[in-house]
Order: sequence, then C-alpha cells, then structure tokens
Amino acid sequence: MRVAIAGAGAVGRSVAAELLDNGHEVLLIDKNPRSIAVDSVPRAEWLLADACEITSLDEASLERCNVVIAATGDDKANLVISLLAKTEYGVPRVVARINHPNNEWLFNESWGVDVAVSTPRIMSALVEEAVSVGDLVRLMTFRQSEASLVELTMPEGAPLVGQRIGDIEWPADTALVAILRDGRVIVPAKDDPLETGDELLFVTSEDVEDDLAALLAAGHQH
Repeated sequence: MRVAIAGAGAVGRSVAAELLDNGHEVLLIDKNPRSIAVDSVPRAEWLLADACEITSLDEASLERCNVVIAATGDDKANLVISLLAKTEYGVPRVVARINHPNNEWLFNESWGVDVAVSTPRIMSALVEEAVSVGDLVRLMTFRQSEASLVELTMPEGAPLVGQRIGDIEWPADTALVAILRDGRVIVPAKDDPLETGDELLFVTSEDVEDDLAALLAAGHQH
C-alpha cells in the first residue's frame, strides 16, 4: 500500500515509521525545509513541497496513493489537503488530524475526510476506557459510513457472561471484531464464550449503540 503523509512533524514521522515497519510505501511531504529530516525516517520518500498546492500533489503522484494522511499542525491545511486528495485525485482513504476540538465538526465527507482523528478525543476515550466497566465507550468514528469503533469491558454478573458468541442476537449493523482477554487479542468465533473482564471491540452504527450497550450491560449497576 502506498501512503502519502502531509506534515513531517513528530506525528507524521511517527506514523510513517509505523507504516514502514508494516511493509507499506510512505511519502512524507512538508513545506518547511527544517522538517525534511531524511535521517529520521530514512526508508521513506521525502518531498519538500506545500501539500495545499495542486502542483505539489501532482509531483507527489497522489493519484497512485491508496491512503492520504493530513497530519499537519494546521486544521485549515488538513482540510484543504483532504478535499484535494479526495476530489482531484480520487484517493480511496483520507485520514485527517484534528488539532483543535472546536474544528471537529468540519472534518467530514464534505471535506473529503473518511476518518478524523482528534488527539484530545482519543485521549479522553482511552481514559474512559481504562476506568469504565460495563459502559460503552466510543473510541473512533468513521465519518464516511457513520460507523463507530466502540469498546465495552464485561462487568461481573452481566447476563451474557458464559454465553456463546454465536448464540447472542446482536443489534443490526453490529460486528464484534476482537476480544482482549488476559493480554491476548482473540478473533471471535461463534463457539467462544464471553468472560467477565473481556474487553469487547465492536464496529457498529451510531444509531444502535444504545441497544448494544443495553444488551451487554443489562443488570449492571454503576
């Protein structure tokens, strides 16, 4: 997979290193010469250019990219990059960084954003996830599909503890994608029983989140 990352600051470089370790091709783009630190991520391609300019994106061959990540520290730039990537180059997947929570409402499909990543939102979700047992916690929203990644830790005494996954009637548009148990990641199978303390990760549509929470934590007292 070929990924272009606009913004070669600490965030962009960290994401690039992770993607390279996973076997992907990565192009880092930044308009600031001081950010072109090739030695910091030597396996990446580097381009000194303004990713808000069509000529720069032509030079980057953005149409060859499977994913574009707008990771600059400027929300306005990230929105422009996202819109150009989607509308001018048809990039299938556009991920944008939100720097200021007040701008979160702008980061949607109207601006070409498929996935918006807000560091404050993720940090607060992870805090909630760490202290919440029996409560559904939304970790991320996929803007294009209006689906969410949600997490719930099974409380002691919940009615579903001990039940086989295949016997549970989940709400519509809901998929159990992983179970975190005793430090392991388990891909759910229909014969697996749920256990107290399981961290369940679901992809679900936002309109059935309440139904899912009620099913999983019925009888749980705060």
